[in-house]
Amino acid sequence: MKAAILHQFNAPVSIETVAEPECPPDGVIVSVKACGVCRSDHHAWVGADPDVVLPHIMGHEFAGVVDEVGPGCTTFRKGDRVTAPFILGCGHCPDCKSGQPTICDRQRVIGFTQWGAFAQRVAVQAADFNLVKLPDSVGDAVAAGMGCRVTTAWRALHERGALQGGEWIAVHGCGGVGLSAIMIAKALDARAVAIDVSDDALALARQFGADACINPSRTPDVPEAVRDITGGGAHLSVDALGIAVTFENSLRSLRKLGRHVQIGMPVGPHATVHLPLLDLVYARQLSIIGTRGLGAAGFPELLDLMETGKLDLGALITERIPLSAVGQALARMDRGQPAGITIIDNFTG
Repeated sequence: MKAAILHQFNAPVSIETVAEPECPPDGVIVSVKACGVCRSDHHAWVGADPDVVLPHIMGHEFAGVVDEVGPGCTTFRKGDRVTAPFILGCGHCPDCKSGQPTICDRQRVIGFTQWGAFAQRVAVQAADFNLVKLPDSVGDAVAAGMGCRVTTAWRALHERGALQGGEWIAVHGCGGVGLSAIMIAKALDARAVAIDVSDDALALARQFGADACINPSRTPDVPEAVRDITGGGAHLSVDALGIAVTFENSLRSLRKLGRHVQIGMPVGPHATVHLPLLDLVYARQLSIIGTRGLGAAGFPELLDLMETGKLDLGALITERIPLSAVGQALARMDRGQPAGITIIDNFTG
């Protein structure tokens, strides 16, 4: 099969013909029709993710068609249109059985701990537990675009952050996951403040329903601006970028008893931050919540919102590229997070 292979961190990827993946006994092989290019892929590309061992195939936001079925998979058939979470639970441990596969101790992570979907085919383990059947109304590109960023934002707001209608949310960083959070917030009848240094990203945030927008390059005190707009601070605030300044701004944007959810993955110097515990977290009684991914069982509710028209995720896709252009797409992320979502939808070019 054709795949984009990473032989050296922070270097061009090579489009090569490699061996087909082996079908897990309890899993499937999926013929990939579309795959997103995500900020997390950039972390892998630059060598910031310790799980990545070279040579490696990145890519974790995919949609496609079941091409081969292992003997232990009973729910899916060849030809089914599917997607899957990027975190694959084992399906058998107490965490998986309690509905929390993203903390499974035996998890595999597509595009990180195993070869991913910047390729014509990808393997999915424990398919009966991890695979998600796609409705006819959801196209391959849209399904791939929701594979990590939208599903992560959905869990962050709906499950972890418990966002309620009428509440204010502040979204720090309006790349794919941040814009997804804006769209989901509006679908949940909440009010949203979008924060980003890119005017293009803020323009999309307004298009997707943001009630207010802040550009930190022109606003010296972002938390104060959020508190002014929201009448005392956001009820929920998310760091969708994963750097120290957006983490602190998110905390300082909150009203008393507010909730912060960490979506963006902090790497390098941002993995450890100074936290004003007494004056901020303790005195204002804030909650700090982590989130990572979404299990397959959480997909149907999100797909229902899409089918009923409350979420139009197609608008998030701002660029479609062939597999041969994935290296350039990753390199552009060195200069910042692009607005919207880039999708690979041609695996022969």
